[in-house]
Amino acid sequence: MNKDFIQYQAQTTPHPLGLEVIDAKGSYVYTSDGQKHLDFVAGVSATSLGHCYPAVIKAIKEQADKYLHVMVYGEYAQAPAVEFSKLLAQNLPNPLNKVYLVNSGTEAIEGSLKLARRATRRTQILAAKNAYHGNTMGSLSLMNFEERQKPFRPLVGDVDFIEFNNEEDLNQITEKTAAVILETIQGGGGFIQPKNNYLKKVKARCEAVGALLILDEIQPGFGRTGKLFGFENYEVVPDIMAIGKGMGGGLPVGAFVASEELMDLLSDKPKMGHITTFGGNPLVAAACHATLKTILETALMAETLEKEKRFRELLVHPLINEVRGKGLMLAAIVDSEEIANQVILDCKEKGLILFWLLFEKRAVRITPPLTISMEEIEEGCGIIIDVLNKIKNNA
Repeated sequence: MNKDFIQYQAQTTPHPLGLEVIDAKGSYVYTSDGQKHLDFVAGVSATSLGHCYPAVIKAIKEQADKYLHVMVYGEYAQAPAVEFSKLLAQNLPNPLNKVYLVNSGTEAIEGSLKLARRATRRTQILAAKNAYHGNTMGSLSLMNFEERQKPFRPLVGDVDFIEFNNEEDLNQITEKTAAVILETIQGGGGFIQPKNNYLKKVKARCEAVGALLILDEIQPGFGRTGKLFGFENYEVVPDIMAIGKGMGGGLPVGAFVASEELMDLLSDKPKMGHITTFGGNPLVAAACHATLKTILETALMAETLEKEKRFRELLVHPLINEVRGKGLMLAAIVDSEEIANQVILDCKEKGLILFWLLFEKRAVRITPPLTISMEEIEEGCGIIIDVLNKIKNNA
């Protein structure tokens, strides 16, 4: 299968990990060589409830027997999308009460940017250095890495950059600014949390000059940080929120959320100010509803913080400088990029799935399903420590 994978599927890197997947259940991925792999990545934070969670599979199967795609987004009332949007809005603080469903996180970012410019009639977007919001042209324009931007220029204009957690840079937010867009917790930059009420100060500055605050909750959202959304840990409410990844239980989805007043601007002048064919797809929306309902009705969010504590207790080693992040959005920062690479690749051979972060090369990503058990955490951390011991002894 790997031969055909390389020949017929476009690749994202020259050296993909190449596991030949034949099955996945709970916290494990099974491969064609008969091996099982404990999953500490969850499809890069996407399979919130683990692989093939029964309630999600049941919702998908029941919806598949009724109907699939029937109309482009926003024309027909379809129960799965309506029920999910209603449940989500009911569990969000005001004024986040209207949902626009799309197909991915990066599309949610694109819609958020359009909405901010439409609402403010301004053009400048301020993004953070070391941020990652996706790879479509608008999202790529928010990334200040010349190596990644240069091959695709010209990008979307009037984007400038501030440093995350740098309060002096807030002076760059002015009456010319349409929106400031930030990850609630910086992902690709190293799982960096806001400090000293930083997000509250950004929001206050935005309000002072009439700009909007967009928070990217694509990675920390849906219970991963011990709250339904990461911003709830920092006593701030964005004007626009972008979500994705973990909201669909493993199916491709995204959304952006704002007030009714803001969101209604996309329906007129011009009509169809934003449009998608497959956004709100009934099969995907059914999975979203089952995922959200499970997260809200179980103890998973509270358990996330207990599981974080156990990870921190176990991941103590001379080669680990720190464990960053919150809840089950964690990254072990080791001494060098070379060590991070070796840990990830050696753990793969021992049946543990880990992954990289985009920009922080010393990081080992640890974002397991929220459903992971304490025993599985201990099993996986044992493998990591064993690999680190071998690296240290061979140095």
